[in-house]
Amino acid sequence: MSNPLRCPWAVDPWSVAYHDGEWGNPCHEDRLLFELLILEGFQAGLSWLTILKKRPAFQEAFDHFQPEKVAAFSMEKCQELAENACIVRNKSKIAASVGNAQAFLQIQKQYGSFDAYIWSFTNGNSVVNNWQHQAEVPATSSLSDKVSAELKKRGFKFVGSTIIYSYLGAIGVINDHLAGCEFNPVSHPACP
Repeated sequence: MSNPLRCPWAVDPWSVAYHDGEWGNPCHEDRLLFELLILEGFQAGLSWLTILKKRPAFQEAFDHFQPEKVAAFSMEKCQELAENACIVRNKSKIAASVGNAQAFLQIQKQYGSFDAYIWSFTNGNSVVNNWQHQAEVPATSSLSDKVSAELKKRGFKFVGSTIIYSYLGAIGVINDHLAGCEFNPVSHPACP
Protein backbone atom coordinates (compact mmCIF):
# COMPACT_ATOMS: atom_id res chain seq x y z
CA MET A 1 0.00 0.00 0.00
CA SER A 2 1.47 3.37 -1.00
CA ASN A 3 1.69 6.36 1.31
CA PRO A 4 -1.05 8.94 0.69
CA LEU A 5 -0.05 12.29 -0.77
CA ARG A 6 -0.21 15.05 1.84
CA CYS A 7 0.78 18.66 2.16
CA PRO A 8 4.55 18.60 2.84
CA TRP A 9 4.37 20.06 6.35
CA ALA A 10 2.52 16.99 7.67
CA VAL A 11 5.46 14.76 8.48
CA ASP A 12 5.20 13.65 12.13
CA PRO A 13 2.38 11.78 13.92
CA TRP A 14 0.89 14.94 15.47
CA SER A 15 0.82 17.05 12.31
CA VAL A 16 -0.33 14.10 10.16
CA ALA A 17 -3.32 13.48 12.45
CA TYR A 18 -4.17 17.20 12.50
CA HIS A 19 -3.72 17.57 8.73
CA ASP A 20 -5.72 14.47 7.82
CA GLY A 21 -8.60 14.86 10.22
CA GLU A 22 -9.04 18.53 11.01
CA TRP A 23 -7.10 21.18 9.09
CA GLY A 24 -9.02 22.80 6.25
CA ASN A 25 -12.28 21.04 7.07
CA PRO A 26 -15.10 23.53 7.65
CA CYS A 27 -15.70 23.83 11.40
CA HIS A 28 -19.01 25.17 12.71
CA GLU A 29 -18.85 24.19 16.38
CA ASP A 30 -18.31 27.19 18.64
CA ARG A 31 -16.32 25.41 21.33
CA LEU A 32 -13.82 24.10 18.77
CA LEU A 33 -13.71 27.50 17.02
CA PHE A 34 -12.77 29.01 20.38
CA GLU A 35 -10.17 26.33 21.15
CA LEU A 36 -8.41 26.81 17.83
CA LEU A 37 -8.47 30.61 18.18
CA ILE A 38 -6.78 30.38 21.58
CA LEU A 39 -4.26 27.76 20.44
CA GLU A 40 -3.33 29.84 17.39
CA GLY A 41 -2.63 32.76 19.72
CA PHE A 42 -0.42 30.58 21.91
CA GLN A 43 1.43 29.41 18.81
CA ALA A 44 2.71 32.93 18.04
CA GLY A 45 6.51 32.72 18.02
CA LEU A 46 6.49 28.94 18.37
CA SER A 47 5.96 26.00 16.05
CA TRP A 48 2.50 24.55 15.53
CA LEU A 49 4.01 21.14 16.37
CA THR A 50 4.79 22.43 19.87
CA ILE A 51 1.12 23.37 20.29
CA LEU A 52 -0.16 20.08 18.87
CA LYS A 53 2.00 18.10 21.30
CA LYS A 54 0.71 20.18 24.22
CA ARG A 55 -2.90 20.29 23.03
CA PRO A 56 -4.25 17.63 25.44
CA ALA A 57 -2.63 19.49 28.37
CA PHE A 58 -4.08 22.77 27.11
CA GLN A 59 -7.53 21.18 26.90
CA GLU A 60 -7.26 19.97 30.48
CA ALA A 61 -5.83 23.24 31.82
CA PHE A 62 -8.37 25.43 30.00
CA ASP A 63 -11.48 23.46 31.03
CA HIS A 64 -11.76 21.97 27.53
CA PHE A 65 -12.00 25.50 26.10
CA GLN A 66 -15.52 26.20 27.26
CA PRO A 67 -15.56 29.97 26.67
CA GLU A 68 -17.88 30.66 29.62
CA LYS A 69 -15.40 29.02 32.00
CA VAL A 70 -12.30 30.63 30.49
CA ALA A 71 -13.98 34.06 30.58
CA ALA A 72 -14.39 33.67 34.35
CA PHE A 73 -10.80 32.62 35.13
CA SER A 74 -9.54 34.42 38.22
CA MET A 75 -6.08 35.93 38.76
CA GLU A 76 -5.30 32.86 40.86
CA LYS A 77 -6.30 30.53 38.02
CA CYS A 78 -4.14 32.51 35.58
CA GLN A 79 -1.18 32.26 37.97
CA GLU A 80 -1.78 28.51 38.25
CA LEU A 81 -1.71 28.27 34.43
CA ALA A 82 1.52 30.30 34.33
CA GLU A 83 3.10 27.64 36.55
CA ASN A 84 1.81 24.68 34.50
CA ALA A 85 4.86 23.20 32.76
CA CYS A 86 2.63 21.13 30.46
CA ILE A 87 1.39 24.17 28.51
CA VAL A 88 3.00 27.32 27.12
CA ARG A 89 3.52 29.46 30.23
CA ASN A 90 3.24 32.92 28.73
CA LYS A 91 1.42 35.26 31.11
CA SER A 92 0.42 37.68 28.33
CA LYS A 93 -1.10 34.89 26.26
CA ILE A 94 -2.89 33.45 29.29
CA ALA A 95 -4.37 36.85 30.14
CA ALA A 96 -5.32 37.37 26.49
CA SER A 97 -7.16 34.04 26.52
CA VAL A 98 -9.44 35.28 29.31
CA GLY A 99 -10.12 38.55 27.52
CA ASN A 100 -10.63 36.73 24.24
CA ALA A 101 -13.14 34.42 25.89
CA GLN A 102 -15.08 37.46 27.11
CA ALA A 103 -15.01 39.02 23.63
CA PHE A 104 -16.01 35.66 22.13
CA LEU A 105 -19.07 35.54 24.39
CA GLN A 106 -20.05 39.06 23.30
CA ILE A 107 -19.95 37.96 19.66
CA GLN A 108 -22.07 34.91 20.48
CA LYS A 109 -24.57 37.19 22.17
CA GLN A 110 -24.68 39.58 19.21
CA TYR A 111 -24.68 37.02 16.37
CA GLY A 112 -26.22 33.97 18.02
CA SER A 113 -22.96 32.06 17.58
CA PHE A 114 -19.32 32.74 16.85
CA ASP A 115 -19.77 30.40 13.88
CA ALA A 116 -22.28 32.79 12.31
CA TYR A 117 -19.87 35.68 12.83
CA ILE A 118 -16.64 34.15 11.55
CA TRP A 119 -18.23 32.56 8.49
CA SER A 120 -20.03 35.81 7.61
CA PHE A 121 -16.73 37.16 6.26
CA THR A 122 -17.00 34.68 3.35
CA ASN A 123 -20.79 34.39 3.16
CA GLY A 124 -20.56 30.89 4.63
CA ASN A 125 -18.22 29.59 1.94
CA SER A 126 -14.66 28.31 2.13
CA VAL A 127 -12.03 30.20 0.18
CA VAL A 128 -10.48 27.34 -1.77
CA ASN A 129 -6.97 28.03 -2.95
CA ASN A 130 -5.49 25.75 -5.52
CA TRP A 131 -1.81 26.00 -4.67
CA GLN A 132 0.52 23.60 -6.44
CA HIS A 133 3.51 24.08 -4.10
CA GLN A 134 3.89 24.90 -0.40
CA ALA A 135 5.99 27.96 -1.29
CA GLU A 136 2.92 29.55 -2.90
CA VAL A 137 0.90 29.58 0.34
CA PRO A 138 0.92 33.11 1.80
CA ALA A 139 1.25 34.08 5.45
CA THR A 140 -1.57 36.64 5.22
CA SER A 141 -4.31 37.75 2.84
CA SER A 142 -6.76 40.61 2.48
CA LEU A 143 -9.29 38.38 4.27
CA SER A 144 -7.01 37.71 7.24
CA ASP A 145 -6.18 41.44 7.36
CA LYS A 146 -9.89 42.26 7.54
CA VAL A 147 -10.80 39.61 10.14
CA SER A 148 -7.77 40.54 12.26
CA ALA A 149 -8.75 44.22 12.25
CA GLU A 150 -12.36 43.41 13.17
CA LEU A 151 -11.33 41.11 16.04
CA LYS A 152 -8.92 43.73 17.37
CA LYS A 153 -11.75 46.31 17.35
CA ARG A 154 -13.73 43.89 19.50
CA GLY A 155 -10.90 43.64 22.05
CA PHE A 156 -9.22 40.39 20.99
CA LYS A 157 -5.47 40.03 21.52
CA PHE A 158 -2.92 37.87 19.68
CA VAL A 159 -5.01 38.07 16.53
CA GLY A 160 -2.60 39.61 14.03
CA SER A 161 -3.12 38.87 10.36
CA THR A 162 -0.61 35.99 10.27
CA ILE A 163 -2.23 34.30 13.28
CA ILE A 164 -5.68 34.83 11.78
CA TYR A 165 -4.62 33.48 8.38
CA SER A 166 -3.48 30.31 10.13
CA TYR A 167 -6.70 30.23 12.17
CA LEU A 168 -8.90 30.59 9.09
CA GLY A 169 -7.02 27.66 7.57
CA ALA A 170 -7.45 25.62 10.73
CA ILE A 171 -11.23 26.07 10.71
CA GLY A 172 -11.68 25.66 6.96
CA VAL A 173 -12.70 29.22 6.12
CA ILE A 174 -9.54 29.08 3.99
CA ASN A 175 -8.59 25.79 2.35
CA ASP A 176 -4.86 25.73 1.66
CA HIS A 177 -4.48 22.01 1.02
CA LEU A 178 -2.27 21.68 -2.03
CA ALA A 179 -4.01 20.66 -5.25
CA GLY A 180 -2.54 17.12 -5.16
CA CYS A 181 -3.24 16.47 -1.47
CA GLU A 182 -5.36 13.35 -0.98
CA PHE A 183 -6.91 14.87 2.15
CA ASN A 184 -8.23 18.02 0.51
CA PRO A 185 -11.90 18.16 1.56
CA VAL A 186 -12.83 19.75 -1.79
CA SER A 187 -11.51 16.95 -3.98
CA HIS A 188 -12.12 14.19 -1.40
CA PRO A 189 -15.23 15.18 0.57
CA ALA A 190 -15.54 11.72 2.09
CA CYS A 191 -12.45 12.35 4.22
CA PRO A 192 -13.17 13.12 7.89
